Amino acid sequence: MQPEISVIIPSYKPGDYITECLTSLALQTFSKEQFEVTVILNGCDEPWLSDISALLERLRNEHGLNGQLIQTDFGNVSNARNMGMAKAKGNYICFIDDDDYVSETYLERLFDKADKDTVPLCHPVSFRDDDKSRTPYSIEDEYRKRSPYGRQPFYKARKFFQGACFKLIHKDMIAGRQFDIRYSNGEDSMFMFLISDRIRWVDFTSDDAVYYRRVRPQSAYFSLKGNYRKRVRVACNKMRMFTKYYVAAPSAYNLRFYLTRIMACIKNIVYK
Repeated sequence: MQPEISVIIPSYKPGDYITECLTSLALQTFSKEQFEVTVILNGCDEPWLSDISALLERLRNEHGLNGQLIQTDFGNVSNARNMGMAKAKGNYICFIDDDDYVSETYLERLFDKADKDTVPLCHPVSFRDDDKSRTPYSIEDEYRKRSPYGRQPFYKARKFFQGACFKLIHKDMIAGRQFDIRYSNGEDSMFMFLISDRIRWVDFTSDDAVYYRRVRPQSAYFSLKGNYRKRVRVACNKMRMFTKYYVAAPSAYNLRFYLTRIMACIKNIVYK
């Protein structure tokens, strides 16, 4: 049976985090026959290659998880995601980071809301790595604000498009396009803007479809936040690419969404 959903997980020296991530997928209420999981180990090999292979085999035997592992020496998360999309058999793409995990109803609830022109959005929760305590999260605030209104124009939930996670994306929206491997920061939002020309609506799951985002002090997010010059460079790169995509096809892209992306980049430079 062809799977409905392809879950793509880029991974680099994941440690124990990926066990929690993959186990959460093995426990999904969504039929195991209807989704596949691809882990792309990028920029490293052993012992992680053997460890993840053994973990996938165990979860296949115990829970029927349909998982595969790809290894590449090129350490680049965008390239890893592109490789995962190239291998994907599902009608929908779902991105998950290797140090995060999801609730048991995550895929089922997202799939119930998905369509070719509609991106379903989940309930995102942020937590501290050290003690598992909840942390303030602007995208969760966006969920609380927008989810009561149900299906709505995609640009109204624009904060969800800062990254590729928290959602299902139909392959027709992607249309063979890829993450830009030249960038190691901001590539998520560039990709989401690039494919926004084929997105009309968003819809929201019930709040039991949770994406648990792990907050680590050593993460790329905190590294960017604490480096002003790097933050300016990333913001300028994003503005340049947003403008390039918009100018190339202004009738295809939403002007309001484009302007809010530019304003968000400026805000990141000035206020953070």
